[in-house]
Amino acid sequence: MKLPLTGGCQCGQLRYEVRAEPLSVYLCHCTECQKQSSSAFGMSVLIARESFVYTSGTPRQWDRTADSGRVIGADFCEVCGVRPVHHPRANDKVSVLKPGTLDDTSWLNPVGHIWTRSAQPWVPIPENSIIHEGHPPDLAPLIEAWQRHRLTI
Repeated sequence: MKLPLTGGCQCGQLRYEVRAEPLSVYLCHCTECQKQSSSAFGMSVLIARESFVYTSGTPRQWDRTADSGRVIGADFCEVCGVRPVHHPRANDKVSVLKPGTLDDTSWLNPVGHIWTRSAQPWVPIPENSIIHEGHPPDLAPLIEAWQRHRLTI
């Protein structure tokens, strides 16, 4: 993983940089992530909000209410509809990057799984992962697991 991390939307209208190392990488199995990703789960990269900057384009924004009841701001490209990042309103220190929008995804290796109660039954969830049936009450275990993982790669 080389900083800054770079990425963008599918059509290239939006480009961004993440200028600090991610805090964690995990999979979310909530129904909203399933809908957004058109898959069984969404992968998330937790980042410091201040480390994220758009280098080209201006996203449209809308708020949505997550399965947890929390409000999340979502940036999206008005041309192709891709949502590169979400901004939880309950915590203005972090944002959640959708890593499929990264230029280099080779370093991604999730350390946890959240919202497992709505996970598809055929998706294997490793027992040695950080596992939460819903929204984690505290992000610290996911962050600590990522830090331990980073020391091994």
